[in-house]
Amino acid sequence: MPPIVNRYTRLTGIEHPIVQEGLGPFRTPKLAAAVSEAGGLGTVSMPGMPEDIALGARTFREHIEECASLTDRVFAVNIPVGVDSNGDVLPFTDIYIRTALEARAADPALERQLRVLTTSAGFPGDYIQLIKDAGMVHQHKVGATRQAVKAAEAGVDVVIAAGFEMGGHAPSKAVHTFVLVPSVTEAVDVPVLLTGGARDARGLAAALALGAEGVAMGTRFITSTANSDWHPAYIQALLDAREGDDVAFDGVYGPCRGLRNAASQRLADAAGRHDEAVVDPVELTRWKIESMQRAQTEGDTENSLVMTGQVASAITDLVDVAEFVPRMADEAAGILRSLAARLPSGVGAP
Repeated sequence: MPPIVNRYTRLTGIEHPIVQEGLGPFRTPKLAAAVSEAGGLGTVSMPGMPEDIALGARTFREHIEECASLTDRVFAVNIPVGVDSNGDVLPFTDIYIRTALEARAADPALERQLRVLTTSAGFPGDYIQLIKDAGMVHQHKVGATRQAVKAAEAGVDVVIAAGFEMGGHAPSKAVHTFVLVPSVTEAVDVPVLLTGGARDARGLAAALALGAEGVAMGTRFITSTANSDWHPAYIQALLDAREGDDVAFDGVYGPCRGLRNAASQRLADAAGRHDEAVVDPVELTRWKIESMQRAQTEGDTENSLVMTGQVASAITDLVDVAEFVPRMADEAAGILRSLAARLPSGVGAP
């Protein structure tokens, strides 16, 4: 029997309520497979927003199929919901969602594995019913209690409450995890995951105490021995990061959090001078995504955008995912049992 069993593990069919965050824009099939093999939920990320979206969709499907070939466990995909200035969903979102659904429909074995689809950034709207009709578990990431209520009322199965300290695309409301998560768990009836700031068993135990049913982590899984898709210089930059080395800047769908370097300073300077007003927003977005990819693939950690959460300042080692995930669940359960044992006899009894 796994040490922690709850609504989330039963809903998704995983052993431990530990999720690898979407970590695009690049390839994550090897890491996703490793996390799923360890009993958590690995996530295949979207491969960016190339000019040829059809090519991007083919790459995305290849990544999905690669992950399925590396594990027979359940895994997820992550697809941000991009919208234009009129609020209309951008084409890449539609194409990537349909690509994931088509991949499942074409392969019964893959359909059994690819059971979870995570959306983030914009509101998923009509895609909620599309995902539900496909028989998938739909997770949606939010940065505010109001957004969580809206998503749950619209029919999503799981809410991921994202604190502002998270890496990558951070919530625009800038509410931090310790404030956001208990507010969200009070407001919705669906399972809630905590993301932003978790790195070990203490984070999982805290999430459960706050009313969540699991954690999603990005930075902790980037800094792992299973992550052969990231350039070693990128991983080392995260291991070397200290408190205050991270910064929030204007990203693709809103704020992003990454390392303070020449690339993030360039964006900060441009925003201060309002340079973005004279730059094609599509081209600017493409530059940001390509810059993120360049850091991941080429290891340019000074002149490219290096995504990371604040928790990087507390991470100094690489973990073995196969050992780390079940140990984290065991230790979290042990922490909660130890705390309960310290209470006077009869406290909390009905």
